[in-house]
Amino acid sequence: MNKIIIGDHLVKSFGEGDEKHNVLSEVTVEIKEGEFVAVMGPSGSGKSTLMFALSGMDSVDGGNVFFDGKNLSAVEEKELSDIRRTKMGFVFQQPTMLKNLNILDNIIFPSMRDNRKNVANILEKARVLMKRVGIEELESRDITQVSGGQLQRAGICRALMNNPKIIFGDEPTGALNSKSAQEIMDIFSEINASGTAIMLVTHDAKVAARTERVMFMRDGKIVSELKLPKFVGTDIDARVEEVTAKMREIGI
Repeated sequence: MNKIIIGDHLVKSFGEGDEKHNVLSEVTVEIKEGEFVAVMGPSGSGKSTLMFALSGMDSVDGGNVFFDGKNLSAVEEKELSDIRRTKMGFVFQQPTMLKNLNILDNIIFPSMRDNRKNVANILEKARVLMKRVGIEELESRDITQVSGGQLQRAGICRALMNNPKIIFGDEPTGALNSKSAQEIMDIFSEINASGTAIMLVTHDAKVAARTERVMFMRDGKIVSELKLPKFVGTDIDARVEEVTAKMREIGI
């Protein structure tokens, strides 16, 4: 598989002088097309900062990020914004939705910028995605009239609208109960099986166990990795034990 993202010796610091703190310390990472990756580590280890750097949502102080062969560190902000909007999808712990729009309109809103003449096609695609994730009956609901799990499904639909090459998820199940979290991970697995790469930042060993490669971070560095076979739906307990055993081994 081709490499879709390369982070080459990434450095990111916050603060000045004696208060300066390296959040990323010469981190090098690669993600291949169609790969399903998790990043774990204690709070402050740099895992979210790494995701923001690789997605071009935040700049780095040193090193380069290459996405689909293009150096994101060298492009203008407008082009970078276009790349994020058209080739990447984002799912966060708390979906950012507009309160004055219903669920369907929130899903299609980012896609309308470049496709105002194709509203019918956009609506059709959104409804197909909503049916795929089981929320087709909620399109007219306000965002306050649905559960957290349903709102997260809407966020996933929005992330998929432009057929992204990769989806970035920052604690996408962190605010959900265990049943909803499992359902969201089932959706991510289906998305990945269709060929979309996924990178998830998580504290949850059960979430990480559903992926195929887990990167463990500590003090701004990737200190270890764990490779897992493709999840088949029946071996979750053994996979969770592998992840937690690795965490104990490296002391995180």
